Amino acid sequence: MKLVLTLVFYFILSSSSAQTAKLYNPDADVSAAITQGITKAKAENKHLLLQIGGNWCPWCIKFHQFCLEDQEISTLISKNYVTIKVNYSKENRNIAELKKLEYPQRFGFPVFVILDSDGKRIHTQNSAYLEEDKGYSKKKVLEFLGQWSPEALNPNLYIDK
Repeated sequence: MKLVLTLVFYFILSSSSAQTAKLYNPDADVSAAITQGITKAKAENKHLLLQIGGNWCPWCIKFHQFCLEDQEISTLISKNYVTIKVNYSKENRNIAELKKLEYPQRFGFPVFVILDSDGKRIHTQNSAYLEEDKGYSKKKVLEFLGQWSPEALNPNLYIDK
């Protein structure tokens, strides 16, 4: 029985790590993904949320899981953002794209860049400011995502009537 439980546990761990290993794709054409994302964002009145990191980065994987497992955060993201994972690894650092984004890798990983639906960079977020203890702060992540949503940047909200 112990052997069966050990094998089941090993299978779960290996399939879990196989899923996260595919989180960032070093072979992805990031320029094309961003162009497609802009088109989708414009059609859906959303912004682009670029998560820059790599499969080698435990904090990148942790943030991805954190967002998936929290319904409120997941809903906020899907309502307001088109998300794109941008790989940064020894296989492909995507330097040309990161140059266009004004070198967000200077903040470490993961780092988040928000583009409006025209593809203009409107914010770069150092993920360290979203951390709490050994994970991420729900309050800080919700605040970050809310403050850079299309609705929060709607100029009509700030016009005196």
